[in-house]
Parts: sequence; structure tokens; C-alpha cells
Amino acid sequence: MSKQLWNKGFEPDKMIERFTVGKDRELDLRLARYDVQGSMAHIRMLESIGLLTKDELSLLLPALQEIADSIEKGEFTIEDGIEDVHSQVEFLLTAKLGDVGKKIHSGRSRNDQVLVDLKLFFRDELKRIAEAVGRLFDRLQSLSEAHRDKLMPGYTHLQVAMPSSFGLWFGAYAESLVDDMQLVAAAYNIANQNPLGSAAGYGSSFPLDREMTTSLLGFADLHYNVVAAQMSRGKTERAVAAAIAAVAATLGHLAMDVCMWMCNNFGFVKFPDELTTGSSIMPHKKNPDVFEIMRGKCNRMQSLPNELTILTANLPLGYNRDLQLMKDIMFPATTDLVECLDMADFMLSHIEVKADILDDSRYDYIFTVEDVNRLVREGVPFRDAYRKVGLSVQDGTYSPTREIRHTHIGSIGDPANEKIAAKMKSILSKFK
Repeated sequence: MSKQLWNKGFEPDKMIERFTVGKDRELDLRLARYDVQGSMAHIRMLESIGLLTKDELSLLLPALQEIADSIEKGEFTIEDGIEDVHSQVEFLLTAKLGDVGKKIHSGRSRNDQVLVDLKLFFRDELKRIAEAVGRLFDRLQSLSEAHRDKLMPGYTHLQVAMPSSFGLWFGAYAESLVDDMQLVAAAYNIANQNPLGSAAGYGSSFPLDREMTTSLLGFADLHYNVVAAQMSRGKTERAVAAAIAAVAATLGHLAMDVCMWMCNNFGFVKFPDELTTGSSIMPHKKNPDVFEIMRGKCNRMQSLPNELTILTANLPLGYNRDLQLMKDIMFPATTDLVECLDMADFMLSHIEVKADILDDSRYDYIFTVEDVNRLVREGVPFRDAYRKVGLSVQDGTYSPTREIRHTHIGSIGDPANEKIAAKMKSILSKFK
């Protein structure tokens, strides 16, 4: 006998089953704990509206808890011949409790069941991302304070431009992560809405108490309109993808900077030998492989919004099986991002920065703007000061004073790390 929840008395073709199920059994293991949570809330609600008796509920809840315990121990599997996690949980309950186990699906569809699982999953994954971003943010801020007085060149068009500092460099990536966290928080808010009770996307003739399940599952709000709830499949993923891509863009940019600053032509930063890799024929090589892999993974993650947009672009209203493929795209991405964030934090905890970089004569012209501004403070009109310094550069007579007077907020003299930390704290407080 088929174990499919939709079984109507015939066995599906094996080739069709393999093609349509795909990697779902493997991927659904990450949803298992959330499927049990959703079922526990659902059956409590069913008992409250008279579709389960108190005795039936008292049988079902411990049995679901046993399944939850097996999931946490890593013992839960989805058997061959069973399509997905929802089918496996119901199969186990029915095998243990008989007909009582068949009652848990009243008033819901696999459509809203998987929506609940995914909402809970993404909510937790976004919390994990937020925590990992928070750790890297703290590292960057600490490094910014520790190295705020160590100067380095600033570049535009990859040409030496103006004085900067390691304090500004580290701090810039910290504040950039604050902006990214706005998108992570927005995605979290979209995920933090309860779709349970929308069933197949058009509601149910049972008097479902959707506010009760919203409270039991800790959602901030409901997806009220049942069609809108079904439409959130894909929309939630696109929001999460945008948040992941934003964090990945910042992290990938940081990885590129590190690769460049480690290069012998710059030599601004270095790492202990054991954190670099070598060459099979060049004994001197110390390669930044960690940051190159990080850069590559982050670049790939920036394609997520486009990939999901193309996958869902021309789908008609209601559930379509295409949506299943989003799990293949999104599930590895959340793991990759957290791993990259944690690796960046680990690597930066060992970074060494070079002091006195600007003492090198190759950076003399980096002080031209400082000298123009000095002349302006002495009363020379800006355009005249600019021309005077520019002519001295052209005729080879320019000699820098090497004076730096950056005092305004957000500059070399005041990177404003405390104010940036307050912004991040405010955003992180939203992940409750």
C-alpha cells in the first residue's frame, strides 16, 4: 500500500516519484522539528474546536514529543516510499496510535503545513544569521578601536587618493553590516507571520482558530487572507534571499580587500602561516585561500534573488510544484552564509596590520588634499590653493607636510563606533 498522503488506491509510477520527490527527503530533515511543532499547535487547536477529544489529544501530544526527541537526537529518518517529512510524521503516528494518527490533518493541507515549517525554519535561520553578523560586527568594531590611529592609504579608481586608517576600514564594514541587518530584520518580519489555516490556499469549512495557533507558534502576526498566505510561498524566500545577498555582498567585498591587502604589492595585513596555504612548486607562497573561497561563496549567494525571481516569475496563482525547488536553492545558502561569517570572525581574530605605511615616499601625494586644506585655513581661496599644490606636483617640487586634521564625526579622528554600535543594537533587539 502506498504511503503517500494523497493515496487514492493506486501506486505512482516509480520514475515519476523519483523525479517529483527529488531531494525532498534529504532537505526535509531540516524541517522535521518545525513540522512537529506545527502539528502540536494544530492538534491543540483541533481539540479546542471539538475535532479531537481530550483523550485523543493526550495520546497524540506525547507521541509527537517522542518524534521530536528522535529528531533532536538525530535518529529521525524519512523512509523510502514516503514523500516528505509531513507524510513520515503522520505515518509514524498512525503506526503507533492507529486511526487517531489519521486525524491530525483535519483542517490543513500540505500546502499550509510546509508554509508553517518554512516560516519557522527561516525565522530561526535569520536569527542564526543575525547572531553571526553580530559576532563579526563586534570583531570589526574591536579592531577599529584597536587600530584607529594606524594610517593606511585610501584609494579611488585603485589610485592612491587620501589618507585613511585601519580604524576607518574595519569600522566601515561594521557599519555596512548594520545596513544589511535592516534587510535581515525585514525578512524576519515577513517570515514571522502565521499561514496555518490557509489549507490549500482557500481556507477550510472547519471553524479553525487561527489566532490560537499564531500564539502557540510564537508568530508575531497572521497572514490573514488565505490566498495571500499561499502567495507568501516564494515571497518569503525572495525576501530572505535579498537579505542573504546583502550580507554576502559586504562580506565578499571585505574578502576582496583582504586578498588585495595581503598581496606583496600592498603588504598591509598578514596572518599566521597556519591560516594560509602554499604552492606545490613555489616555496615562498602564502595564499589567502580562505578569503578567496569566501569571496567565491559570497558572489554565488548574491545570485540568489535572481535565481528565485526566475524560478517564480511566471507561476499562476495558488500552489505549484515548482516552488519545491526553492529548498534546493535556499537551504544550503543559509548554512553557507553563517559559515562564512564565522570564518571571517575567526580569521580577523588573527589579523596583523602594518604600522607606519604612509611613511613610505610612494604615498607622498596622498597628503595633497591635506595641504590644500591647510592653505584654505590660512586664508587662500580653495581654487588658488588647489592650483598651487597641483603645480608643485606637476613640476616635482611638492613636499608633503604630513599633517592630518580629520576631526569631524565619522572621520579618521572620530570613527563614531559607539553610535554605530547603538544602531546595530537597536536592530538586533528586533530578533525576539
